[in-house]
Amino acid sequence: MRPSTALIAAGALASGATAENYLGFNSGATLADRSAKFKADFEAEFKTAQGLEKAPGKFNAVRLYTNIQAYSQDDPIQAFEAAIDTDTKLLLGIWASGTDSIDKELSALTKAITKYGSKFTDLVIGMSIGSEDLYRISETGIKNKSGVGAGPDVLLRFIKEYKKAVAQTGLAKVPIGHVDTWDAWTNSTNKVVIDALDWVGVDEYPYYENGKGNGIKNSGHLFDRAFDAVEGSVGGKPIWVTETGWPTSGEKWDEAVPSIQNAKYYWNEVGCRKLFNKVPTFWYNLRDSNPDNTMKFAITKDLSTKPLFDLSCPSKFETGSGTTSSSSGNGSGNGSGNGTNTDSGSATGTGSGTIGSSTSGVATPEPSTGGASMGRGLSAAAIASLALVAGVFALF
Repeated sequence: MRPSTALIAAGALASGATAENYLGFNSGATLADRSAKFKADFEAEFKTAQGLEKAPGKFNAVRLYTNIQAYSQDDPIQAFEAAIDTDTKLLLGIWASGTDSIDKELSALTKAITKYGSKFTDLVIGMSIGSEDLYRISETGIKNKSGVGAGPDVLLRFIKEYKKAVAQTGLAKVPIGHVDTWDAWTNSTNKVVIDALDWVGVDEYPYYENGKGNGIKNSGHLFDRAFDAVEGSVGGKPIWVTETGWPTSGEKWDEAVPSIQNAKYYWNEVGCRKLFNKVPTFWYNLRDSNPDNTMKFAITKDLSTKPLFDLSCPSKFETGSGTTSSSSGNGSGNGSGNGTNTDSGSATGTGSGTIGSSTSGVATPEPSTGGASMGRGLSAAAIASLALVAGVFALF
């Protein structure tokens, strides 16, 4: 992900929305023990994000993976009310993998619009229909046992259903996107999805780029290369970086080593150098939520406003604009369900909500051999279990 002119373009929202380079984190619908988050939990996250010491900007936005409160049928997620009380901007998400219906997501969203009105809708900066669905059905995703995804035809249908549902509401003009791994966007079979979007969301983790020289000193080059590949594939559509980060602890991944020192280096060389205040960015992550992922990405402990490392940006960087010495390769990965979180559902994310392999066919938190997402957020497995227990997602 090599930002160049696209980085600037990424700050411009489609559909006449005001251009703004948002700063935020990902947030799942559950805690690390898979218990549901409630208003107080979200509020604590949002307040910490906005109060981080020496932050290179105000992190007053959040990316969610679902509109549904964990373990409910279609109650609005309590993050909405917490966002209203803390003036936090919302990048919303609709879970699209392993299901043939988004009716419950739309029901929860409609209930929130009715209950909170413009106090809620005015905070919404974007809507992502799906998260890493295209990755899961790719050759790499299948190899990594990432679970059931969704193809372009399904995503296009869900986009139409969402537009119809919000046509007469305060969300009618909110720009629509889809979040996926960088190599999903470079796959020409997915161009029909790109054409239907106002912006493109990219999850990119150089940490998981096996076989490409993924040591920390090369992380900026790997990020740049992937970003450039996406930029060359999306026809000028704004690019939002919806997940990226480096773990502070956990297992070594090929040449990549998790540590607080390396997380700081990545923050500088990717966040400060290329993203912050240039591209809408949702870092992975403020708080760890995926118990299935041994790599931990949280930049703060127990939601302290004093981070694990200095968040201020340097005046000089080590990553240049030259080519990387790493070998070429395509992989992307994710392994997550970005979900996110039930995270509601995303695999990478609490992160993204990563999901684990499950009988429900959601995704599995298997590490990607080449790539991009994988370990953030509530795992797919976690999401899957939530869905099975509470019917949060219409997976069957």
